[in-house]
Amino acid sequence: MKEFTTDIFSLYDKTWGLLCAGTMEQHNAMTISWGGMGTLWGKPVVTVYVRPNRHTYGFMENSEYFTVGFLKEEYRGAHGIMGSKSGRDMDKDREAGLTPCPAGETVMYAEAEATLLCRKIYCQDLDVSAFPEAVREKYYGSEPAHRMYIGEVVDIIRK
Repeated sequence: MKEFTTDIFSLYDKTWGLLCAGTMEQHNAMTISWGGMGTLWGKPVVTVYVRPNRHTYGFMENSEYFTVGFLKEEYRGAHGIMGSKSGRDMDKDREAGLTPCPAGETVMYAEAEATLLCRKIYCQDLDVSAFPEAVREKYYGSEPAHRMYIGEVVDIIRK
């Protein structure tokens, strides 16, 4: 496994990630600002969260692999498109000026400085009733709960 050194506490929150699942023929990506990295069951893992009403959700459900890519700062505008528009309605890759390319059995973006190729090893819906009330009010309200996906990092692709 290649080395990946970063400030994991600001990587998602400040830099943002680009979560992608599917195939070159049919995929979807979305900007994510929630996630984590660590070790589970002796494996390096990534944790991401997707609401069931997001277009990416179906791709995550039907894919064994997914990627989390980290774009250079110059692509900050692309994150705005990838995080606010739906792939159901438009070609987000083209609109955002991003170039999808193969990554194992799934897709990554050529513009990413680093991409984590992940094999899905666990998923579970979050139980909103177990959250502190302030979190429920601020992040959920009438919105559906996220599904948590844990992926084993099987490769790190760097530019």
